[in-house]
Amino acid sequence: MWKRSAALALLIAAWTTPAAAAQLEEILDRGQVSVGIALGGEPIGFRDGSNQPAGYDVDVARRLAEELGVSLEIVEVTGANRIPMLLSGQIDVIIANITGTLERAKAIDFTLPYLRTGIKLLVQKESGIAGMGDLAGRRVVVGRGSTGEVLVKRLAPEAELVYIDSYAPEGILLMRQGRADAAVEDASLIDYTARQHPDRLVALPELYTSDAICIGVRKGEAAFLRWLDMFVSQYVSSGAYRDNYRKWWGAEPPPITPLW
Repeated sequence: MWKRSAALALLIAAWTTPAAAAQLEEILDRGQVSVGIALGGEPIGFRDGSNQPAGYDVDVARRLAEELGVSLEIVEVTGANRIPMLLSGQIDVIIANITGTLERAKAIDFTLPYLRTGIKLLVQKESGIAGMGDLAGRRVVVGRGSTGEVLVKRLAPEAELVYIDSYAPEGILLMRQGRADAAVEDASLIDYTARQHPDRLVALPELYTSDAICIGVRKGEAAFLRWLDMFVSQYVSSGAYRDNYRKWWGAEPPPITPLW
C-alpha cells in the first residue's frame, strides 16, 4: 500500500503545482481518506446486523480507498450536515447519495455521476394519493435540505411537511406507523422500501426528476477533482457500477456514460 501511494504522490508532484495538489497529496501522506456517508437508508447506506456500515455507497467508498492505496475512515453524515462537514474539513469527500445541483455547486464541486436516480413518492396503500397533485393537506416526509423538499415545496406547496434527518429508520417508521401519508425520496430507496412492506406501502410509478448522484469535494482542489472524475469513469466503464447496483437492487442500473 505504501509503495503505491508513494508512487502516486511523486507523479502528482511532477504534474501539478503544490497548491493545486494539496488535498490529494495530504490524503496520500496521511494514508487515509475520510468519507462522509449517510447510513440512514437501506440499501444505499445503512448499518448491518453487526452495526457495521454497509450498502452501495459504502462499497463505492471502499473501492475509492483501494484505488488511492490508503485506508478508509467512514464518518456518518446526514442530508443536512454533509456539506457543512465537508467545508469544515471534517471529511475529505461526500459519498452520501447527494445530487449534484447548480445551487449546491456554488458551495462545493461535484464529480461525474456514479449513480443516476430520480425522486418518487411512497404512499400509504389506501391513501388515494396518485401523485404530487394529491398532497395538499397531507403529511409528507421529506429530508431536511434535500432535493425532495425543494420539489414538494414547488409542486405541492399546501402539503404539510414532516422533516426527518434520515430516511431510515426515521422516515420508514413514520410511514409504517401510519403517521405520514407519503414520503419523498430517491427512487432507489422508495422502490426498496415498498418491496419490503407490500402490505402497507406503495411506490408510485412516476419519476419526477432525473438526478445525477455524485461525489462531493471542496472547491479549489483541481488535482483531486480530476482524479475523482477518472475514478468514477473507471468505476462505470469497468462494470463495477453494474455489479454493485445488481448486488444491492437486484436489477439493471440506469445508464451512465463514462468519459474515459
